[in-house]
Amino acid sequence: MDVEKNKELSQFRLSMLAILVGIVAGFGAIAFRALIAIIHNGMLLGKFSIFYDANIHTQPSPWGKYVMFVPVLGALGVAFLVKNFAPEAKGHGVPEVMDSVYYNKGKIRPIVAAIKSIASALSIGSGGSIGREGPIIQIGSSFGSTVGQLIRMPAWQRITLIAAGAGAGIAATFNTPIGGVLFAIELIVPEFSVRTFIPIAISTSTATFIGRIFFGTHPSFVIPAFAVPENQLTNPYVLITYIGLGLIVGVIAALFIKSIYAFEDFFDKMKGNYYTRHMIGMFAEGIIMYILFTQFGHYYISGVGYSTVQDILMGALSVPWFLLLLAALKLLSTSLTLGSGASGGIFSPALFMGAALGGMYGSILHQLFPTFVSNPPAFAVVGMAGMISGVTGAAITGIVMIFEMTRNYNVIIPMIITAAIADGVRRVLSKDSIYTKKLTRRGHIIPEIFHMNILLVKKVKDVMEKRVVSVPKSMAIDQFLKDYARIGILSFIVTDGNTIVGVATMKYVLRQIDRTLKMENVMSRKYVIVKEDDMLFNVIAKMRGKRCPTALVTLNGKCASVSDVIGIVTKEEIAEASAAQVEMFTE
Repeated sequence: MDVEKNKELSQFRLSMLAILVGIVAGFGAIAFRALIAIIHNGMLLGKFSIFYDANIHTQPSPWGKYVMFVPVLGALGVAFLVKNFAPEAKGHGVPEVMDSVYYNKGKIRPIVAAIKSIASALSIGSGGSIGREGPIIQIGSSFGSTVGQLIRMPAWQRITLIAAGAGAGIAATFNTPIGGVLFAIELIVPEFSVRTFIPIAISTSTATFIGRIFFGTHPSFVIPAFAVPENQLTNPYVLITYIGLGLIVGVIAALFIKSIYAFEDFFDKMKGNYYTRHMIGMFAEGIIMYILFTQFGHYYISGVGYSTVQDILMGALSVPWFLLLLAALKLLSTSLTLGSGASGGIFSPALFMGAALGGMYGSILHQLFPTFVSNPPAFAVVGMAGMISGVTGAAITGIVMIFEMTRNYNVIIPMIITAAIADGVRRVLSKDSIYTKKLTRRGHIIPEIFHMNILLVKKVKDVMEKRVVSVPKSMAIDQFLKDYARIGILSFIVTDGNTIVGVATMKYVLRQIDRTLKMENVMSRKYVIVKEDDMLFNVIAKMRGKRCPTALVTLNGKCASVSDVIGIVTKEEIAEASAAQVEMFTE
């Protein structure tokens, strides 16, 4: 396996590149939303316009009943693009970004961003029940990866730029800078430290600033201030009701995950090809849209569905059975859309279902206990945080993003309770999140939790073998084994006088059949010189770069003779340090 030998960029240069990634992600979000508007207005309304407010219901289509075929036309274009140019653009995007981080050293093909943008805009604009955040995340991540490949840098810095692009994309989309940072930390970057946090924060802030210039500074959803009485904010019985909401949302989150992949398997087994399967799935979506319009006056579940969410938060939709129906149809339509092969995100459908379930739950409680529960929309806000947490497995991101999207602090404690319970319930019913499930099915496992990396805090002197033994190169193996086989030292310095000529390992010497060979015949001339205060993490990289199993430790990193060596580090010592880390979290 080839070892990357790229020079690490300074923190300043990496931060400057993060600003560039943030600029591209911010303008990418603007361009992507304009593209959705053009396709949406053209295909559904028969007009050209780059303006489309997703928080307002779409006007009745002039196509009448033939509006059912609009999603089918979109499916035809999506299948053509994905099949011929970028198969990675299929689906909700985030798993592909995670896969590149953990299994491809942060390398994403540049064409993915372009194809993902067009394919997702076609899916969303033609009525597909998916979100726009997944594509924008992939756009930002793809550009970060491209920059990291054009400018030679270590894999960890390229991955940091990918995470910066992902966080910037979601921050620009929802006007949630803190949520964008947390999304990148919780779901994308495998290491959280100052060196990764700074570029992510800079990129996310840059993209949010650009987004606000074009989209405004207002939150994603405008809701009236919740006039929650003080006694309800501190009443423990009110907080207990949110436990029930967490349980409901957690179960539906698990059902949503299972449904998406069950439909994917169903369509994969269906006769025909990608074109026919996706068109059939989107025709079913078109039928649901049309029935909702003819029976209730709006398309409701089509596209990102923010207009419906806005109605729920404003209290315009409060009938429990209808909210339950909308949640069920959104789950079905999203499963049809993504399962049949569309390109788009799952964040928006999760927001929709969380709002509908929370609104339903709050309305029922309000009808039963009108003085006890005075604001059903508050439960809708909390439901959104719970569903995001349960579906994605990123509870902190879910809580903070919904707070930023609604800017209502009155429900922060209920959000924390509901999100934690929903995430816990989902993990019991479905071990994988909606993102990791896709990768698990490929055999690519993503860690559920990020432990402290002990190798980042351990120094060489903490793990090195302090017993330094040197042997002359002329010594025969037979004599060497008689003198040193039982002392428990793994590596030895081989010398010519007082000059180091190589290192030998007991493991390799014991494998030799001919015991008349001399130490110079079994030694390795490959080793590195390190200081006792060097971080073990950096020593591992140095050893791997030189393809050697041994490091000689000195006080100042210089070695003129055997007397300068104060210790030896081998792969065995490193393995022991790693084993100690495992014990911290398993015993």
